[in-house]
Amino acid sequence: MTSTPTTVAAEKTAFLPVPPDDAFALITEPDRLRRWKTIAARVDLRAGGEYRFTIVPGHVARGTYREVVPGERIVFGWGWEGSPDLGPDASTVTVTLEPAEGGTLVRLVHEGLTPEQATSHLEGWNHFFGRLERAAAQGDAGPDEWSWVPQELGELSCADATLAVLQRVLLPVTDADRERPTPCEGFTVHQLAEHLFGTLTFVGTLAGIEVARTPQPCLVAAVAEVAQQVNEAWAVRGLEGNVTAGDLTIPATMAVGILNLEYLLHAWDFAQATGQELHVSEEVAQYVHNLGAQIIPGARASGSFGPAVEIAGRAGALDRLVALSGRTA
Repeated sequence: MTSTPTTVAAEKTAFLPVPPDDAFALITEPDRLRRWKTIAARVDLRAGGEYRFTIVPGHVARGTYREVVPGERIVFGWGWEGSPDLGPDASTVTVTLEPAEGGTLVRLVHEGLTPEQATSHLEGWNHFFGRLERAAAQGDAGPDEWSWVPQELGELSCADATLAVLQRVLLPVTDADRERPTPCEGFTVHQLAEHLFGTLTFVGTLAGIEVARTPQPCLVAAVAEVAQQVNEAWAVRGLEGNVTAGDLTIPATMAVGILNLEYLLHAWDFAQATGQELHVSEEVAQYVHNLGAQIIPGARASGSFGPAVEIAGRAGALDRLVALSGRTA
């Protein structure tokens, strides 16, 4: 006789100093989710619709919405892409929102977990509910230390990590910054953004997709929409073999290497143009520098990069990458 595995629930509550409709937006809208929970978020918010959240680099939660009551309640399946133990939709998350004095009480119940899974997921919910509370109070939870260095650093997980870096830089950029010059010679902030869209669309084509763009309220939302499609397409395709576009054939690993360079170098460009400090871990910057050392020298002939700039040998990985690309502050 086979026994039924024991399942338990993880539970978490938080008080948010915003009305229920605003609290609901924080847990359902991609632009709000990126401010506390996800690097990337694809959401089809209806019963039967699917979501896909890149929570931290290389770790993707996916499932189906089962019940959606705006401002009151949401129920969705939860699981992890590639997990043999808790795949997409293998467990159930219920979030209820109740009006309270001065805001909203949010209660989460995550059911269908083994005791070990409940322990690990409660650690995650504790972390992210703390960020949810900060996002509700301040509008944004700030950089997530869990995204600082991927557990397994490779081309795909690093693309998630560098996208997180880029999105943090783009968050405060507004239309007032459009005409600011950037370290990319001849490019304003607006022109550099259009260049970035073009390159991401091309790299998406190499993965076999046609990138869609829809009107977005700000630059970070527009970049996030496109980048999410491209990163997801490469996660599905994988890094095996070569890819072709027109007369160009390159290894798939090089295509994703280009993606990493685009995210991190242009994050630096946007940061320089708007007077921000770029925050990236030395491990991620070194990984992208190593990719750049393989790609940039061969791309100089096309004019994509200028001559390398001399730099002190003890400089950090980001500074060495910037110098390798021919940029100066």
